[in-house]
Amino acid sequence: MAAGGPRLPDPVLFEIFLYLDHSDVLSVGLVCRQWRAVARDEFLWKELFYRYYRVSRDVPRHPAAVSWYEEFQRLYDTIPCVEVQALKEHNDQVLHLSFSHSGCLFASCSKDCTVKIWSNELDISLQHSSNMRPYNWSYTQFSQFNSDDSLLLVSGVFVGPHNSSSGEIAVISMENFTLLSRVRNKPYDVFGCWLNETNLISGNLHRIGRITSCSVLWLNNAFQGIESENVNVVKRLFKIQNLNASTIRTVMVADCSRYDCPDLLLDYEEQLAASSTCPVFDLGSDSEEEEAKPKQAPEPAVQELPGAGGVPAEHGLQQFFDDIMGGHMRPAMTDTELETKVAELFVRNRTKPPEPNLLPTDSNSKTKYLIFTTGCLTYSPHQIGIKRILPHQMTTAGPVLGEERRSDEFFDSLDHVIDIHGHIIGMGLSPDHRYLYVNSRAWPRDCVISDPMQPPPIAEEIDLHVFDLKTMKEVKRALRAHRAYTPNEECFFIFLDVSRDFVASGAEDRHGYIWDRHYNICLAKLQHDNVVNSVAFSPVEQELLLTASDDTTIKVWRSPRAVRIRQATRPRPRKLLFSWLMNQKS
Repeated sequence: MAAGGPRLPDPVLFEIFLYLDHSDVLSVGLVCRQWRAVARDEFLWKELFYRYYRVSRDVPRHPAAVSWYEEFQRLYDTIPCVEVQALKEHNDQVLHLSFSHSGCLFASCSKDCTVKIWSNELDISLQHSSNMRPYNWSYTQFSQFNSDDSLLLVSGVFVGPHNSSSGEIAVISMENFTLLSRVRNKPYDVFGCWLNETNLISGNLHRIGRITSCSVLWLNNAFQGIESENVNVVKRLFKIQNLNASTIRTVMVADCSRYDCPDLLLDYEEQLAASSTCPVFDLGSDSEEEEAKPKQAPEPAVQELPGAGGVPAEHGLQQFFDDIMGGHMRPAMTDTELETKVAELFVRNRTKPPEPNLLPTDSNSKTKYLIFTTGCLTYSPHQIGIKRILPHQMTTAGPVLGEERRSDEFFDSLDHVIDIHGHIIGMGLSPDHRYLYVNSRAWPRDCVISDPMQPPPIAEEIDLHVFDLKTMKEVKRALRAHRAYTPNEECFFIFLDVSRDFVASGAEDRHGYIWDRHYNICLAKLQHDNVVNSVAFSPVEQELLLTASDDTTIKVWRSPRAVRIRQATRPRPRKLLFSWLMNQKS
């Protein structure tokens, strides 16, 4: 800071002030008078903010912040970084956590093959535990509540005949914890997800060649065991060809209806343009109050896959075979290269073209996106595929195999593909479904993949990418802090979660991490004794975060402010002597 400028506050006074409310500060005399002047000094707090958090000076203040001082206090006091409880009811690695939409319950999945339901009260307690071993499961790996919290989807690894492993999805009623239905899911890391209140998406995989396959995504009714025999309980959604040993995995659904009024705009220029029309939030609490309806932004240009339909592939395939038979192929192709080339030429003339306009035309659109990991060069997932689900596709009514297809529409094409150039190990949506956050481990910059069964080495650093699903563009530089150490063939999923203002992720370095979504800065590291597999914010209270680890524990973290509030509301035990004296008087 330039000589003669405002002097930074005394660190001790600073610590005291951040732990006091304004009403408390007004009663502490001299300290109060010093801090009333300091708190009004926007220049001082702006300088302190940029220096303390090492934020680039071209990053503006959070669009909902009232002052730099309030913003500094928010990041200092509302991060869930204080451990308040450790849950140790699992006896093996805890793999995944998910909250109900109301925030009253959450579920945990584990290598001990149970799914546990917890009650999120003042002190978290176990409400129910379901053991899936009687159904030949090896372990539970993922769970998700449906939109009204009446059903729980649980995904796990199923042991079939001759010890072959596949996946299975179970649906559990939250009313009495009974098992309603089970659906096969292949491969198991498709996980599965809800499309709406009563229908869920699963996967199946059909081998075509040694490194070529077909992924089929199915829509399933959750009440398969009790529906009428005259009503379909399954319907094929999409059928997509996979090249070079890749498969579709990690499916999730994004709702497009809120894209024009997100909780937080991440593009700084867009923030500035919408500053007078954005919803206003109290950044120190979780209450939201909308003051004005945002104007509908103009639709961006649509990014689509290159059109593959309409190319006369029959001629290309015939010419290719003629060249092989005539010995004109130079250099000679390996079996793998030959299979891939034939599959590419075949699918070019047997694939339904992409949707003409990927983006919804109005903010009230009921369109949803199916998002999943995929690839085209190797078996490790390195691309994100996006496929639009239209309203008439969101029910199991109609033909089981879906709409009638022409012979040249054997496969479905993807509407959009995002190439990550690295191994994808986690994905999560912002609460408004506008932004997609992706954990990945990068490949070397100029690597060449000659064998799909030997992907490039992956970096130890985990990059956290952010994509705007309205524009299909990356909108933030990749966040870094967390690390992973397993090689390609042992690489596993690390679940992340996004709240209104923060994003959190696990890591293999025995920590969970929290970043601020607006400033792109790491705010906290959360200690465990082993790999942190999953994190979950409460959907109604972002100052509450859960972390799950290979150390078999679930840790509960709250913000310093929330801890103080909870301690203030707890009744203080009366001292024994005082109680005895009061009894004597009576």
